[in-house]
Amino acid sequence: MPTSSANTSPIARSGGQILVDQLVAHGVRHVFCVPGESYLAVLDALVDVDIDVTVCRQEGGAAMMADAHGKLSGRPGICMVTRGPGAANALAGVHIASQDSTPLILFVGQIERGMREREAFQEMDYRAVFGTQAKWVTEIDDADRIPELISRAFHVASSGRPGPVVIALPEDMLTDTATVADTPGYDIIDTAPGAAQLADLAERLAAARAPLAILGGTRWSAQAVDQFAAFAERAGLPVAASFRRQMLCPADHPCYIGDVGLGANPALLARVRDADLLLLVGGRMSEIPSQSYTLLDLPVPRQALVHVHPDVNELGRVYRPTLAINASPTAFAAALADVPASHDSARKDAIRNLHDSYIAWSDASRIRTQGALQMGEIMAWLESRLPDDAVLTNGAGNYATWLHRFHRNRAYGTQLAPTSGSMGYGLPAAVGAKRVDPSRMVVCFAGDGCFLMHGQEFATAVQYDLPIIVIVVDNGMYGTIRMHQEKHYPARVSATALRNPDFAAYARSFGGHGERVEDTEQFAAAFERAVASGKPAILHCLLDPEVITPTATLTDLRTTAQKQGG
Repeated sequence: MPTSSANTSPIARSGGQILVDQLVAHGVRHVFCVPGESYLAVLDALVDVDIDVTVCRQEGGAAMMADAHGKLSGRPGICMVTRGPGAANALAGVHIASQDSTPLILFVGQIERGMREREAFQEMDYRAVFGTQAKWVTEIDDADRIPELISRAFHVASSGRPGPVVIALPEDMLTDTATVADTPGYDIIDTAPGAAQLADLAERLAAARAPLAILGGTRWSAQAVDQFAAFAERAGLPVAASFRRQMLCPADHPCYIGDVGLGANPALLARVRDADLLLLVGGRMSEIPSQSYTLLDLPVPRQALVHVHPDVNELGRVYRPTLAINASPTAFAAALADVPASHDSARKDAIRNLHDSYIAWSDASRIRTQGALQMGEIMAWLESRLPDDAVLTNGAGNYATWLHRFHRNRAYGTQLAPTSGSMGYGLPAAVGAKRVDPSRMVVCFAGDGCFLMHGQEFATAVQYDLPIIVIVVDNGMYGTIRMHQEKHYPARVSATALRNPDFAAYARSFGGHGERVEDTEQFAAAFERAVASGKPAILHCLLDPEVITPTATLTDLRTTAQKQGG
């Protein structure tokens, strides 16, 4: 894991310098921030080190960029914000990192130590505010303890079930001088499966009639994805991805059968229900993938459950496993190379049928909807155009169905999507991804409502010359909420209509490339011009408001609800 040479001899430095030197020692190369006077000493120290600083336009966007970095790298993303309102804005990103198990460290400026509990300017109790969302929240009162506490933060954020850590930095502490040594770079504490557990798993797989693996969570790597895919083929094991974790198995792998997310393939859900052995690796089978906790009985599933997770506290927390294996996905996948596996032709035929069902389910070219803009055709064209290593990002909204159902991820590290369902995530995630690896194509999908949650971060893309492509799917409403409105309160529209700007003009006003797409035939050429421009780009795609999902219209939903209501 990341290590870096550290100064092990005590030297006198300011708190701000000590903190930044710890970041260097722990291998940090990127920091996302919104500046504040509360941590000027840290900003000053960043001038003298080899760390790229990305200045963002809102703290929520900065935290989401750091989350994207953590997802792609497996190393804690670093975010710095100022006290009070800045910290409150960053909470959205901390919540994403918490539910997504993303390693992240949020540094927050704090009032001077002598002013506490007077409700000083922008004072906030960070332990109370972030305590339920972060793995650990602390405040550094003594500059001498900075190396110790920063080292702990990296270990806590990245080990077990990864997640966010929040560290408050009193302004006067950062200007104190201390004579202290740096700590060496952190190591992730790993756990591996035991030989007896692997033998038990091999026996259960050999005896199973209808096994199924569901991959989720974090602590994966490209190598681990390849290793598990190879084992699945050898063992005759169908593989599904958990909600917004499609990059954990190549879509064209013969054992891949789709994802258990929102609007999942009914054939896949039936397989989960009918399975006699479920191998859950890395994930928690929470509300969305479990279809509101209906696919598995609670607390003891009717399916034999083998649960593999790097955090022992997640084993048995919701579901009682038949076999619990406390191991990271990377260690577990590596160990599978020595697990004997065999399967009969019936299992092989079943996998072929399930994979064929997935291919048909994810064929966008067969989808026809109302209106001049056909998102199905656009998705089919993108599938033929995007490189396999392109990173696709999104926030929340019905528009994301087009991406999650019809895009076939073929490589690890190609998906940035919040399992927390946080709106506004896609744009800052795209900026963060492109900032960290400029060589890869990055495409953001956003709804009209979703985009404007953090649309100001388009300015960050322009500032750093990051040619991301943003596809804004505009139907003039908060579509997901309107969908539920029509289901439960048909024809009673309230608080879901939106009046939107010209998003193409918005892009151009920042110095980016912008085009308006009203017809399917316009999209391909507009996309190619966006790529050729070398600028951050927005393609403003006008979707008929009736097209609320790939297979239903608002009128359909309303009519059905009215009939059911008598």
